[in-house]
Amino acid sequence: MKISVVMPAKNEGAVVGEVVKRIKAVLSDAEVIVVNDGSTDDTKEKAEEAGAAVISHPYSKGNGAAIKSGARAAKGDVIVFMDSDGQHRPEDIPRLINRLEAGYDMVVGARSSKSQASIGRLAANTFYNKLSSWMVGQKIEDLTSGFRVVYADKFKEFLHILPNAFSYPTTSTMAFFRAGYSVAYEPIVADDRVGESHIRILKDGIRFLIIIFKIGTLYSPLKLFGPISLSFFSLGLSYYLYTFIESGRFTNMSALLFSVSVIIFLIGLVSEQITQLLYRSKS
Repeated sequence: MKISVVMPAKNEGAVVGEVVKRIKAVLSDAEVIVVNDGSTDDTKEKAEEAGAAVISHPYSKGNGAAIKSGARAAKGDVIVFMDSDGQHRPEDIPRLINRLEAGYDMVVGARSSKSQASIGRLAANTFYNKLSSWMVGQKIEDLTSGFRVVYADKFKEFLHILPNAFSYPTTSTMAFFRAGYSVAYEPIVADDRVGESHIRILKDGIRFLIIIFKIGTLYSPLKLFGPISLSFFSLGLSYYLYTFIESGRFTNMSALLFSVSVIIFLIGLVSEQITQLLYRSKS
């Protein structure tokens, strides 16, 4: 079983060479691919000196775009995705691969609360994990971890839906769950990164939420539209009871809220049927 390690890198010249050497020490026969995403420093040179194959983007396309470039170029049966900034420990790779060989299709390195960069990021990731778990109907322990091991053929099925920005872990995790593939989580400790993070908490946090809802509507529409419909119905019922008690009449506002509730539910129901037909045609 051939293994490919794919690492996106943007201005990681200070550390990428050392990370590549550590990977080589752990997996001497592995193919190591560093995707240089428009770096302006010596990332490309340091990675090549350490023995990695380098794919260079002429300009920065985003973390997800780098992941897709690396996945397309990877020749291995199994692909290891990890960061090039020193957060992920190459010494953990064999544990994730062993777990994969136990019968899973993807194994994600799940960071403990001590590995989160800040209290704010810990709170945000906890919220993302709970929301996405409800969306897909499975427990997701670390939605945004970029350290994962996956069978190449299965991962490449979803390349066309992966975003070019930082939310590729979100999309791939939820897509695997909803496609019926087996996903496991292996505890890891993430070290402090070398250099400045490229993630913008507010901007990318909103983007993560959009991706969650996008995948939710693609694979489980009623889980999104159902509660919204119920909310409008409850609001209309409450307003009707209030106006009936106060003046003994049924108002136009109550009728409007009930109508909106029914329309939203029907949209969700039709979307659910379309999704079922889509998956049936692929099987």
